This record gives sequence, structure tokens and C-alpha cells, in this order.
Amino acid sequence: MARRLLWGSLVLAPVAIAARFVFHAGDVLLFVLAAAALIPLAWLIGESTEHAAEHTGAGVGGFLNASFGNAPELIIALFAVNAGLPNVVRGSLAGSVISNILLVLGVALIVGGEAELDRRSLSLQLGLVFTAVLAFLVPSIPGWHGDPDRHSLAVLTIPVAIFLLCLYVVLTADNLRRHAAAHTEEALSSAWSLPRSLVTLGIATAVTALVSEILVHSLDGFADAAGLSEFFISVVIVAIVGNAAEHGGAIVIAHRGKMKLATEIAISSSAQVALLVAPAVALLSFVVQPALPLAFRPIELIGMGVAAIGVAFVIRDGRSHRWEGWLLVSVYGAFVVWAFLAGERGTG
Repeated sequence: MARRLLWGSLVLAPVAIAARFVFHAGDVLLFVLAAAALIPLAWLIGESTEHAAEHTGAGVGGFLNASFGNAPELIIALFAVNAGLPNVVRGSLAGSVISNILLVLGVALIVGGEAELDRRSLSLQLGLVFTAVLAFLVPSIPGWHGDPDRHSLAVLTIPVAIFLLCLYVVLTADNLRRHAAAHTEEALSSAWSLPRSLVTLGIATAVTALVSEILVHSLDGFADAAGLSEFFISVVIVAIVGNAAEHGGAIVIAHRGKMKLATEIAISSSAQVALLVAPAVALLSFVVQPALPLAFRPIELIGMGVAAIGVAFVIRDGRSHRWEGWLLVSVYGAFVVWAFLAGERGTG
């Protein structure tokens, strides 16, 4: 019954698209429709990833989900850069890293319960996230004084972005080779073929990107109507909705008992945002204009760093536990409260 409802609710995507481009609906309605439409799309991406992982293994499957799921994140960020919303971009990037490894992983641990994890792979991903946080300090510290969006900081961001991209490509390629070599299980007879899984992933991601653009278009109007700060909207709401694919996919897969795949999705997605999406947005911003410095606020850097360290502590024994999931969700709740109280840049 639940699967039928999810398949049926995929109609929300064309409804949201029609409301935006045909009926020119108001921002509040568009935001709600877009957010609702992303939920079944996230389920479909998760479903496709699970079938693909039957052929590739959990590590490669988690990477595929993160890659397809983060494509809308990249598109949302570039739309926001071009719209002159640098704080929204940085807030959503930081919020994505934090929500994936605290909220998504936490809920996955709660619904999945006791299980063995791939400690080596997850530790590598968390180490990459923490390395990215340290690298972000280079343009961020000067950005705490004066205009954080000045061009000199965007130029200073270039070597940082190139370093992170190279690091991510080298270490991820090695990690994927290890996962591919270790995968020996045969795919279930009920699994979709790998081409079907990948095509479905691609189509669902493309539609998700279009719905995500609607979300960005309606963000300002929704923020005004809800009386929330731009920072809170970007670091919490946009980050969660923009990453609905990984969020929903990881939780659905965890509920089915496939904890290695679920945890790979949550943590590898955070690493990919920090070391691939953020640097790519910074470099591409020189094309779409204006150039974006990766000058994060202290609250954003602290949130990402604490999340990485905290989750490294949680997975140290190589097993998942429900109480650890509740702990991670509680820490994320504390971050949300902090973000709400922080206000706009310059006041928090």
C-alpha cells in the first residue's frame, strides 16, 4: 500500500512544475508543492540505488546515490549564485554536510537497529569532511572581517577548491576500487537490471533538479511569509529539502536492514558535498557570476567539524546502535536551535 502511494505521489512533480510555469502560483504554494514533490522523488532515487547496489555492492551503491542525489544540490547552488544569494549557497552547503551525517545517519541508525558497518570506508569519508573544514578556514577567517564576498577571497578560494577536488578524486577512486574488488555477491533475481537502475536514477535526478529550481525561486517569498531568517531557511530547510534524495533513500534502505548501504549514502554524501560540490560551485561561480568565496561563518564550520568528529566516535566500534542514532538526532536538533538564534550574517 505504501509503495502504491509513493508511486502515485510522483504526480506531485508535474503538478509543481505546472504551478510554476503555467499557472504562476504564489511562492508559498510553490515552496510547499516543491518540497512535497521531492519526497517521492527521493524514494524513487533510493529505490533505484538499492537495485543498482545489488550489482555493485554497498560502497559503490552509496557513491551512486550521493552523486545522483547531490546533482540537484549543485544546480540549486548555481541558481542561487547567479541570483546573488551567496549566504544561501554557503548555508545550504554547510547544512547539507551537517544534516546528512547527523540527521540522516541518526534516523537510519534508529530505524535500522543493530548491524555491522564498514568502519574503514566510513572513517575515510569522515576524515575527508574534517579535512575540508580545515581547508575552508583559509578563505573563511579573512571573511570574518569586512565583506565576506569580496573578490580577493574568491581568488583565495581557487587553490583551496582545486586541492579538495584532487583529494576527493584520488581517495574516492581508491575506495571505490576496494569496494568493487570486495563485492562478490550475486544480485537478487528480483533486482532491476543495472542499466534500468541507472536510467531511472538519471531521470529522477533530472526531475528533482527542476523541482529544486522551483524551490529556490520561491524561497524568498516563503521566508517572508514564515518570518524566518535567510540563514535559517538555507542551512536547515533548503539543505534538507535539497538533499531529499539521500535523506529519503538512506532511511528507506536502513528500514530494510541494509545498514552498510544506508550509512554509506549518508556519510559519502556529506563528503561529496564538502569536497566536490562546494569546490565545484566555487570554481563554476567564476562563469555564472558573481564569484563565490567559500568563506563560511563560524557556526557553519563548527557545525561541520563537530558533526564529523561526533560521528567518528559513534562508528568507532564498527556497529550501529539505536541509542547512537537518537544521540545524533539530538545533536542536530541543538544545531537547528543554534541556527535559529544565530540570525543573519554579522549577528551570529
